[in-house]
Amino acid sequence: MSTHKEKLSILSDMIAFAKIDKVVGEPEYNFLLGVAAHLGVNRDTFESLFEMEVERIIPKTEADRIIHFHRLVLLMNVDQKQLEVEVSRLHNIGLGLGLPPSAIEQVLSLMHQYPDKIVPPNVLINIFKAHYN
Repeated sequence: MSTHKEKLSILSDMIAFAKIDKVVGEPEYNFLLGVAAHLGVNRDTFESLFEMEVERIIPKTEADRIIHFHRLVLLMNVDQKQLEVEVSRLHNIGLGLGLPPSAIEQVLSLMHQYPDKIVPPNVLINIFKAHYN
């Protein structure tokens, strides 16, 4: 399981991503709050992440990096609109996580085939598995 510092880094990364379009809307905020709760981060700590910088820690395992990428894909689509800048930033974050560029591109184009652009976790995992074999 992730350390407390890793959890804060994950959330901070997601908050920075949500702020790309300058506004963190209610759907995005609620999604982030849900991730914080899932990670066991209390609301006060979560709120403080909107204002403070935390050390960026890249998840150690491949599985954790894929989960983080998936959360960002979900976050991008939670407000029902995608900006080109969000797609581009997500692509670069995926590369920064060391994920295969071809898998990242496949996920970003495939998401349009699903309701609300929500790629099911098993589909996403299979895409990455295929690129590692």
